[in-house]
Amino acid sequence: MKASPGFLRPLGAALLICGLLFTGQSRAALFDDDEARRAILDLRGKVEQQRQAADAAMQRQAEDLRRTGEENGVLRRSLLDLQNQIEALRNEIARLRGQGEQLARDVSELQRQQKDVSQGVEERLRKFEPSKVSLDGREFTADPAESRDFDASLAIFRRGDFPAAQTAFTEFVRRYPQSGYRTTSLFWLGNAQYANRDYRGAIANFRALLAQAPEHARAPESLLSIANCQIELKDNPGARRTLEELTRAYPQSEAANAARERLARVK
Repeated sequence: MKASPGFLRPLGAALLICGLLFTGQSRAALFDDDEARRAILDLRGKVEQQRQAADAAMQRQAEDLRRTGEENGVLRRSLLDLQNQIEALRNEIARLRGQGEQLARDVSELQRQQKDVSQGVEERLRKFEPSKVSLDGREFTADPAESRDFDASLAIFRRGDFPAAQTAFTEFVRRYPQSGYRTTSLFWLGNAQYANRDYRGAIANFRALLAQAPEHARAPESLLSIANCQIELKDNPGARRTLEELTRAYPQSEAANAARERLARVK
């Protein structure tokens, strides 16, 4: 059946409309693809920029880490060097402290030795330097040798060795004629002679003491000893005169009291 022209006109119109619609959709679809591509390209560009920025940041971080590592290495080496220096200083301080302690010990030892030497020198000097002596109420200066010889002589007398004591005191008086010990030595020499029955020699030495030092502490005893020697020599008149001299010259002495008692027995 053949279509009528009236029917064809609406159908053609419809086909034309469909074609136009299809062409518009195609153009819209084409337009959408270009936009998408541009969006994708933009997105890719942004991603690439971000990737590049991230790579650059990572490179900077890596460089920073590298520099930090190098700096840490330098710092560790510096710390190690500092520790080594500190240890060396400690060792040096310990060595110096040890030297200081040894030096202190050496100084102390030297001071002790110096003190010992000084004391030794002083002791040796004292052996030669005169010293002050107090004897029988008198003070005088005597050389060490004088004091030593006098003490030795007196020690012999006190042991009861009267012959040796007489010899020792005789030698002392001869050797030290100006000694402060002289008057006391004459007294002990007279007593040694009396013990040895050398009465006349004893009288002479007791008289020498009285002539040299009438104020001597042994003077009253010397007069009493002279009287005893005279009695031994049977010189009673001489003994009485000596006893009377004793009571007049030294009335307050113990020897004077003994003389008064003895006067009553001596005729």
